[in-house]
Amino acid sequence: MDRVAALREQVTNNLSADLVSNPQLADALTKQIDDLLNSAVMSDSGTPPPPDQGLSALVGVGPSASTGPGDTRIPRGVTAYDDTITSERIIAVGDMYYLWQNEKIGVFRVVRKLRELFRAGTVRLSGGQGAFALYQFDRRQALRYTQRDRVVAYRRVFGDGGGSAPAGARPNTNFHALFTHFIQQVTLFWRDKRISDVIRERAFDPGFGSIAIVRRAGLDLRNNLKWLSFGDVNVLRVEVMQLLEEAFKILDAPDVKNLFGADNAWDVVEEVLIRYYKERLTTSPRQRMGVTGREVLRWLAQPHILTTTRAQFETLLLEIAENAEEWLTSGQAMQLADREAGNRVLPWTRSAPITPPTGRPPLGRDRRTRRVCQKSPPAVDHRPEPPSP
Repeated sequence: MDRVAALREQVTNNLSADLVSNPQLADALTKQIDDLLNSAVMSDSGTPPPPDQGLSALVGVGPSASTGPGDTRIPRGVTAYDDTITSERIIAVGDMYYLWQNEKIGVFRVVRKLRELFRAGTVRLSGGQGAFALYQFDRRQALRYTQRDRVVAYRRVFGDGGGSAPAGARPNTNFHALFTHFIQQVTLFWRDKRISDVIRERAFDPGFGSIAIVRRAGLDLRNNLKWLSFGDVNVLRVEVMQLLEEAFKILDAPDVKNLFGADNAWDVVEEVLIRYYKERLTTSPRQRMGVTGREVLRWLAQPHILTTTRAQFETLLLEIAENAEEWLTSGQAMQLADREAGNRVLPWTRSAPITPPTGRPPLGRDRRTRRVCQKSPPAVDHRPEPPSP
């Protein structure tokens, strides 16, 4: 470590003038030296330890006794916690989020209503492509996860769904706060970068957005989802994704579209929701929240969030920059999220970032206390003081 520190100092002294004119050179040099250090650590960790794990050398017993603490074997530590995430499970959660938003739109309720109408013979469906697909959809019902199973899974993974968590499980009530917080930090980072691109003198200078805040918010969300992606979530999302595809084949069938005078499957969904459920449509923002939210979660499943070099991190984060902005805009339209200007820390025990003090009395005070706080200061006596004796 001392030799690496001396190397950093020597390189910094030799290139001090270039570092001032080209700040990106500092990131490149830091990455190269970190890679050298990591390779040395990995080489040291890969060396097989002695049978006694180095204890005899440490206590001074036997021919391999060390002459000082520096000669003993010092392990470098264990595998980092954030490196133990399995990407497949986080990708499965991303697909579950996409399915959850389609469930909130009402796609499966529309297909169930069509099945009820088809059974009752109250709609003009008989032998067409949509009618036959509805028949097959009905016959396969016994082999699939039920609606209650899906609602329970949404409740366990996302803390929502209206159902109760299964025995031995608890709903993930922290998901929405952590997910919204990560989206906020991504949008704030790119907002800061856009501002810095405008006001800075040289276009090649790095932005002043903090990648550490974005990384911490993403790691918090990923670690939260790590424990909620066990069980049957993986196989359930595969089955329900197939169910969603089959549902849209029914809705996009020519005889079903002709029945409602629709141009596509989404028009059928909206027509059934308006005609039979009298609902206010949220199709467009919900659908975009599902698509963009899944892309953000898929990005978190990759090791991109562990990148510490600014140039590389910005390049990788650019993949979800527009998705995060679009999700946040759709969330604002649905009154599910708000843009936070400056509050960037989300404590584990809270569902919203810390609000800085504003100088006003808190909302919990009674009216009498507020009246006292709002009183004007006492008048100042401006009469001249009497002369001192």
